[in-house]
Amino acid sequence: MFGLSSIGMIIVIVGAFVISGLRILNEYERGVIFRLGRLIASRGPGIIYVIPLIDKMIRVSLRVITMDVPPQDIITKDNVSVKVNAVIYFKVFEPNRSVVEVEDYYYAVSQLAQTTLRSVLGEAEMDELLSQREKINVQLQEILDKRTDSWGVKVSSVEVKHVDLPKEMQRAMAKQAEAERERRAKVIAADGEFQASQKLSEAAYVIGKNPIALQLRYLQTLAEIATENNSTIAFPLPVDLLKPFLDYKQSPKNT
Repeated sequence: MFGLSSIGMIIVIVGAFVISGLRILNEYERGVIFRLGRLIASRGPGIIYVIPLIDKMIRVSLRVITMDVPPQDIITKDNVSVKVNAVIYFKVFEPNRSVVEVEDYYYAVSQLAQTTLRSVLGEAEMDELLSQREKINVQLQEILDKRTDSWGVKVSSVEVKHVDLPKEMQRAMAKQAEAERERRAKVIAADGEFQASQKLSEAAYVIGKNPIALQLRYLQTLAEIATENNSTIAFPLPVDLLKPFLDYKQSPKNT
C-alpha cells in the first residue's frame, strides 16, 4: 500500500502535469493547436488549455508587422541602374493558414517582396520611378497581397523609400533641372514683356486720342525729376505744350 507521502507526491505530480497545460494568450495573439500532428483549431486570447504530451501550440501574432526590404539592384526599362529599397506593412489574418500553408511566413514575405520589387521596377522607366511612385506602390501592394492571401497574410501597404541614382545620372538630372528653370525664367520674362507692350500700346492709343494727356504726362515727368534730383536740369519745352495758349490768344474773341 502507498503511504501518505507517496499519495501526496502523486497528487503533486498530477497537479503539475495538469497545470503545465495552461497557456495565457494576449489580446493580439492566437494559439494554433495541433493534436497528435493534426490541426485542431486556433484559440485565444485569454487562458487556454493544451493537453501535455499530446497537443502542441504555436503562437501567432495578429499585429501589423513592419518589414524593411533591403536595397535591390535594379535596371529600369530605359537601362538605368539604380538601388531601391522599400518598407512593407502586413499582418496575419488567418492563423491556421499562416502555420500550415507556409513554413515561415515572415521569411517568405521578405523573399517575395524582393523579387516582386525587382520585377515591377524593372518594367518602369526612370522618370516613372521618380514621378509616379504612388502608382508603383499600389501596384506592388496588389501583387504581394494576391500572392500572400493563400498564406493567411494581408499586405496592407508598400512604400518605396529611397531610390539611389548613379552620380552620372544625378549630374545629368541636375543639368536638366537647371535648363528647365532657365526655360521657365525666359518664358516668364517674355510673357512680362508681351503684357507690358500691350499696356504701352493701349496707353499710346489713349494718348493719341487725347493730346492733352501727353502734355500732362510731360509735366508730371518734370515734377518727378525735380523731386528726386537736387540739381538744375535744362529741359526743352516742346512747342505743342504752348500751342493751346497760342491758339487761345489768336482766337477772334481776343483780337
